[in-house]
Amino acid sequence: MTQGRRRRSRRRHVRRALVAALVVVVAGAGGTAWAGIRARSSQDHLQEAAVLVRRLRAQLQTSDPAATGTLAALQSETRAARKDVHDPVWQAGTRLPVAGDDLAAVRTVADALDDFARDGLPPLVETAGSIRLDSLAPRDGRIDLEPIERAAPKLAAADAALRRARERVDAIAVDGLVGRVRAAVTGLRDDLRRASALTAVAARGSALVPPMLGSAGPRTYLALFQNLAEVRATGGMPGAYVVITANEGRITITDQGSAAADLRTFAEPVLALTASDRALYTDKMATFPADINVTPDFPTVGRLAREMYRRRTGTTVDGVFATDPVALSYLLGAVGKVSVPGGKDLTAANVVSVLLSETYMTKSAPQEQDAYFAAAARAVFEAVVARPLKPAAMLDALTRATAERRLLLWSAHPAENELLAGSALAGVLPASDGTEPTVGVFLNDGSGAKLGYYLTQRAALKVTPTCRRDGRRELTLTVTLGSAVPGSGLPEAVTGLALAGDPYVVRTNVSVYSSTGGSIVGMRLDGSAAAFGSGTDRRRAVGIMTVDLRPGQRRSLEVSLLTGIPAGGYGTSVTPRLQTTPGITPWDQSVDSADGCPQDR
Repeated sequence: MTQGRRRRSRRRHVRRALVAALVVVVAGAGGTAWAGIRARSSQDHLQEAAVLVRRLRAQLQTSDPAATGTLAALQSETRAARKDVHDPVWQAGTRLPVAGDDLAAVRTVADALDDFARDGLPPLVETAGSIRLDSLAPRDGRIDLEPIERAAPKLAAADAALRRARERVDAIAVDGLVGRVRAAVTGLRDDLRRASALTAVAARGSALVPPMLGSAGPRTYLALFQNLAEVRATGGMPGAYVVITANEGRITITDQGSAAADLRTFAEPVLALTASDRALYTDKMATFPADINVTPDFPTVGRLAREMYRRRTGTTVDGVFATDPVALSYLLGAVGKVSVPGGKDLTAANVVSVLLSETYMTKSAPQEQDAYFAAAARAVFEAVVARPLKPAAMLDALTRATAERRLLLWSAHPAENELLAGSALAGVLPASDGTEPTVGVFLNDGSGAKLGYYLTQRAALKVTPTCRRDGRRELTLTVTLGSAVPGSGLPEAVTGLALAGDPYVVRTNVSVYSSTGGSIVGMRLDGSAAAFGSGTDRRRAVGIMTVDLRPGQRRSLEVSLLTGIPAGGYGTSVTPRLQTTPGITPWDQSVDSADGCPQDR
């Protein structure tokens, strides 16, 4: 069974469980025949609403004008279901000692769904009827911003309505509910969370895209291409860059260069750093363009890059983007083959190996490499804005790159950064983890070479079942790094400065970030306790360990951590999250949750 089919099956199961629970709950409460009739009536209305939701979803995807009639019928069904659960007998049942919480939960669900059908779905239907995905594709180098501007307030209203529905359902205490009601509420929470993620992206994008593309005046951006062969916390060393100007939706390249040749080294830090940044990463991140992203905090990276470019050129950009060759491979899957003067044509299948390996094998001079990287960046950009594209394929490529943190954005306009906050584009760890402790694993090359092309990485994060009296939880993180570097035959363009001593040894500085308010208890390298550098960064403890890898070697770093204590405890379970440096190949990741502790329930 495909993943899509499994999801559809799960959603059907949740809907059936919810409507069936209406009858089960009333019977368990010893309700009257009248209440039973109301339960069956609500079941009928919700079942019909489920059918209409599927129909409406298909109609919205094709901008079918019949969606308006489907919406009206859906609203009628949810309104009727809501009326049933507000019957006086049902209301009285919510105060019963045994099944009252089940009846109240079903009522809350019915209210939330009806409110969303009334307040959230109409603007979505209006938007689908007025804007098509293919209308957003560039035409002759320009994107028509007017449809996006018209859609923005409607998408914001839909997102707000869905967020309210999600908050109401999330607030239901599920611990005391009967099994089928609990399963229904939990499943609905998951569905609303996924839907909310989509509407949040749509609302945020429609608010950001017009001004960022020059609807209110020209904008200028510095776009950094991260070289993943020399790993940095946000992905790779900043190499080639282009400067993009956007005006009324028309996008052009107005400058390009490389960090090494054009931004060069600064004698003094270009901006004052925080004490924690200086302690963890030294002042070099503010003086060496190649080191601006040894921190995983992309807003810091953006501010440093902007100031460095301003000092070298006199131009103050409106924001900074970052992307990498893997993200370009996704785009080329939608764009097709791109010819690059002075080098091999780029395709989705070869762009990573060409840019991160073959170029260093065939072009020994840094000037040659920089020239080819600049030409490749321009060629891909021009293809994206000039060719007729398949909007759905392009959207899929951008969505995938964003989800993998291969597309990062910082804006010099505070209001836009507020909209970016909380999204993967922002390139930050959460300001507060709450009940989902987030651990970060970020890599920085210590070899001064391009050996990161041969690096492999795995990470496993587990919650220890032990319950501590102080309410904190123990986490165990295992990071395994491997080297596929050949034993000989690499040119100096790849082995670089050989800072590890042996030019074929990959040296990697591994930074582990605890959850907010948490701590790092200890580290073991290959089973033996090891000393590590430590500090703090934005309310997170940080431990740094240097790992050297000989050709073919694999080494394991085990980290013991303690979480902070969220307000109200962790609830019935603790599910951590893991954020990592994007690699050339995906991380092999696993994250295991654990039951909550008695004091959390």
